[in-house]
Amino acid sequence: MIIYHYWQEMRASFWFVPAVMVVGAVLLAASLIAVDTFLELDIGVRWPLLFGAGAGGARGLLSTVASSMITVAGVVFSITIVALSLTSSQYTSRVLRNFMRDRTNQVVLGVFVGIFAYCLVVLRVIREGEEGAFVPSLAVLMALILAFVGIGFLIFFIHHISVSIQASSIIATAAEETMAAIDVLFPAGIGQAPKTCNIDEQAWLSLPHSWKSISASRTGYIETVGMDLLLELACKYNAVLRMERGIGDFVVEGTLLVSLADVKEVDSKQESEFNSIYIMSRQRTVEQDASFGIRQIVDIALKALSPGINDTTTAILCINYLTAIIFRLASREFPSRYRTHEGKLRVIAPGPSFDDLANLAFDQIRQNAAGNVMMLVHMLESLAKIAVHTECCERRVPLERQAEQLLELAKKSIDSCIDLSRVTEAARLILPHASA
Repeated sequence: MIIYHYWQEMRASFWFVPAVMVVGAVLLAASLIAVDTFLELDIGVRWPLLFGAGAGGARGLLSTVASSMITVAGVVFSITIVALSLTSSQYTSRVLRNFMRDRTNQVVLGVFVGIFAYCLVVLRVIREGEEGAFVPSLAVLMALILAFVGIGFLIFFIHHISVSIQASSIIATAAEETMAAIDVLFPAGIGQAPKTCNIDEQAWLSLPHSWKSISASRTGYIETVGMDLLLELACKYNAVLRMERGIGDFVVEGTLLVSLADVKEVDSKQESEFNSIYIMSRQRTVEQDASFGIRQIVDIALKALSPGINDTTTAILCINYLTAIIFRLASREFPSRYRTHEGKLRVIAPGPSFDDLANLAFDQIRQNAAGNVMMLVHMLESLAKIAVHTECCERRVPLERQAEQLLELAKKSIDSCIDLSRVTEAARLILPHASA
């Protein structure tokens, strides 16, 4: 679990991929120099037009390529920082992690830094005069080829960064990550996760119990929880464990993290064991927290609806992708809060319900869409699409409630009878008996 956490951190950093590529470039340079040294191919004499540069010419070429590549690397880094700043101010700072995780940005930066390192290694071994002439012709030719590769990557990077800062690309990326997390998390379970409590569990929950508290040893957002390890510890101590904070929650050091029932005392060793299962971070991540992905898109929509920006088109784009996310969730099985092992209740785990995620997707946007006919109509049509796909009657309830609240908001905030009739007509798609 800790390895997975650090792997995610490295994936979201600007240093890991470039560092790997620099190491690869150094190994490539050393390999080509070794080929020139040990095989004595004499290719400079055989093909003078292609390999016939002397020591001075080779040094000049390598110096030019190295200096130009490190300059371009600085430009690429500057453009990336400007894009991050623009995205943060125009949309929301919560999508910056997506930019940093973008493998294209990391690879492009690694290409330029790697070519620079390659040229330095080759430049070091070129000799002439009393030292004995040595020009690694293959390595010098490869430097020239890499220079053209660098030019191609620069053109590609300019195109990529121009596309990636567009609203549609940012929202789509956040939605794709969220739906990938949904595919992993729903359904998900630890131990046996029945849809409802059985009779024994209900009987156990109805009895009074003495709960022992375990406090958090660190402050931060809960990024990852080792659910299987929690179940193992609960079985080890023959206790029932209740998670007081779930993934994505902010925890303050010293506050309640876990409660244990059916145990006499909780010692420091047990506290350390349970705390070690929780990975805390300075920020939320979407891998085990699908609600954070929804939160990102909602924040972009709220920014678009703000009076200073007033970009309804971007807000509708957010609604489209939120609809796709809730549409996918509508047919998924949500894990039970109650986890058993060998027929005994062991873990009570909090987690989002379909109602929670649907409300998270639409509540704040609805509250900020007063008087915006286009937004209200589009949200009602989106709710109708989800409701048609929802076979479970219970999951239609929050969708119909959202539609009722949208219609009520329209009646309060829209003065035009014609505009209000448009909203009412859209509401009838999910509320057949809706009236203006």
